[in-house]
Amino acid sequence: MSLAIAGSRSRFSRPGWLSLPLAIGFLVILFWLLMTLFAPWVTIYDAMDMVGRRLQPPSWEHWLGTDSLGRDVLTRTLFGAWHSLPLAILVVFLAVTIGSLIGAISGFVGGLVGGALMRLVDITLSFPPMLLAMAVAASLGPGLGNAAIAMVLVWWPVYARLMRAQVLEIKEREHVEAAVAAGARPSRVLLRHIVPLSWMPILVSATMDLGQVVLLAASLSFIGLGAKPPTPEWGSMISDGATHFYQWWIAFGPGVAILTIVLGFNFIGDGLRDIWDPKSND
Repeated sequence: MSLAIAGSRSRFSRPGWLSLPLAIGFLVILFWLLMTLFAPWVTIYDAMDMVGRRLQPPSWEHWLGTDSLGRDVLTRTLFGAWHSLPLAILVVFLAVTIGSLIGAISGFVGGLVGGALMRLVDITLSFPPMLLAMAVAASLGPGLGNAAIAMVLVWWPVYARLMRAQVLEIKEREHVEAAVAAGARPSRVLLRHIVPLSWMPILVSATMDLGQVVLLAASLSFIGLGAKPPTPEWGSMISDGATHFYQWWIAFGPGVAILTIVLGFNFIGDGLRDIWDPKSND
């Protein structure tokens, strides 16, 4: 075990572990996190107020033009990070917590309890994620809170299955068998000797899913099941741009924001996966 720990430490401490995509991903996400915190001080306009002529093209005064109500598109794009990033973090956190708990119990306990939990996972995964999210959001009504509930229901089974696979593999290792033979309580064996070794695949998956949650939230808002107007949310802004096809700048800002965030989280997830399992690069 000491050799395995030493190998793990050397893997993280070697000088070349920080790859270029990982660094780019961190910089992109850091930028949007700063926009989430400091958007009111970055722009001189208010995201809700009419500050210019309707459908004004990009200019020195309005770098990304104005929308159909005369609001500054760049300002609304920056303020959109207020809603999209915290929502994505909350959804992934809840999905990881619920899914990991159910998956760990299913893999460790097994039997009828484990089988029943996994059948619930299979039933949920049998529905297309987008359609399931749309159905839940439509039944609950439009709003970011209801959209968050819908997305948690879509994502938790993924983490349940991933955690269960990790638990099934780790609980057969010698140190777990030694803890059981020493008389450790089942809860202690699970929480102390199994779960801490299962976090890295969960972290990699969660990092990549953050971008996908942002994309799904924008999709729900695009079709009217997410944020309510006049909330500056990227999906609703793209929906507004779709109704004004020739005013391309309305959808350009939020579209680039979604693209960069999805790529940023994917770069970070790929980098973390390469650190955790360098053989995946071969």
